[in-house]
Amino acid sequence: MNIAIIGTGYVGLVTGACFADLGNTVYCIDIDDKKIKMLKEGNIPIYEPQLQEIVQENIEKNRLYFSTSISEGVKNGEIIFIAVGTPSAPNGEVDMTQVEHVAISIGRNLNHEVIIANKSTVPVGTGDMVTRLIRENLKKKVKFAVVSNPEFLREGSAVYDFMFPDRVVIGDNTGYAGEVLAQLYRPLQCPIIITDVLSAEMIKYSSNAYLAMKISFINEIANICDRVGADVKSVVNGMGLDKRINPAFLNPGVGFGGSCFPKDTRAIVDIARRYDYDFKIIKAVIDVNEEQRYVVIDKLKHFIGDIRGKRIAVWGISFKPNTDDIRDAPSYHIIKRLVEEGAIVSAYDPAAMEHMKKLIPDIDYKSNSYEAAENADGLIVITEWNEFKHINFSRLKSVMNEPVVIDGRNIYSPSEMKSLGFKYSGIGR
Repeated sequence: MNIAIIGTGYVGLVTGACFADLGNTVYCIDIDDKKIKMLKEGNIPIYEPQLQEIVQENIEKNRLYFSTSISEGVKNGEIIFIAVGTPSAPNGEVDMTQVEHVAISIGRNLNHEVIIANKSTVPVGTGDMVTRLIRENLKKKVKFAVVSNPEFLREGSAVYDFMFPDRVVIGDNTGYAGEVLAQLYRPLQCPIIITDVLSAEMIKYSSNAYLAMKISFINEIANICDRVGADVKSVVNGMGLDKRINPAFLNPGVGFGGSCFPKDTRAIVDIARRYDYDFKIIKAVIDVNEEQRYVVIDKLKHFIGDIRGKRIAVWGISFKPNTDDIRDAPSYHIIKRLVEEGAIVSAYDPAAMEHMKKLIPDIDYKSNSYEAAENADGLIVITEWNEFKHINFSRLKSVMNEPVVIDGRNIYSPSEMKSLGFKYSGIGR
């Protein structure tokens, strides 16, 4: 099948490359000339395991093409996916500018029957809006259908998530377009749910809001554990064995970040507000998450007191391991607070430092973990990269001024760290 993907960010590029790998001919479209030039050469502008190989292989097999021309994508696509960004405005509303521009461009260039699938995370009612904009801009009468096809890709494992999904959700009000799209996904051999468009749009936000709620919930439990002397890992084990609860996303730490959970929680609160409903639970989830970032700084002060003039090492900048994404990353807020309070910050991350340098240029970025920890009065672990899990603790202790470790992801054993002579604190441990 011939497929056009408009937008080559995380979602669009992974979707396009994986559909090509399944044997389809895919045209990936983006207005960014520099990005398209890179992709044509087989290089990808994001850090995502396995994606580079899939892109290169399918370019070589003439199944994956890149262009800045939306007319080329519309001309060649039997199914057109809209996968552009939908960033969050300061008030929580979703900025739909890119989706609107794409819908208008599709209408102006459409001259054959086609199915348009909203892959971007969009508010309830977007399907109707896209349908209206396409219809208003058609130059001749053409049959088309707009469906919802939300993505559930996790950065760092997006290729795996595409190829081995828990489910595929399709929202269709036409009675035929959903089944056509379902055929495209049949090779993945997973449950395919076909529902109405509005319900499909709600499924995406509801899923992310619920997962964010689990994270904020266990962070509050961890904070209570710190106060009463319980071990949150034991609590999670005891809770997670209950089949009604499940241990997934019950991982206490410095809070969630990235391009989805912060944006989508704000968006569903705004959607509820526009329909005259106060979504109290998710508003609390957002508040808890914003406060959780700074727990590690409070723990650091417990050991070293005033941090003004102290050198603080930070391990991990990306919002999660196996990605270079720093959108809404807890590290940004933590580093900013450390600097505001007069600390001297040295930081290391395997993939995300170049991005953070653009936002916070005036800290010391180091080439490895040990360099970042040299002469440090304290170390905060923010992202659970594997290389931080397998550290040489003797070497670490020898390079630090004070052996203070604040483990924001609970990757170390408290008893082992203390036996090695570290002043250690995890989250809820």
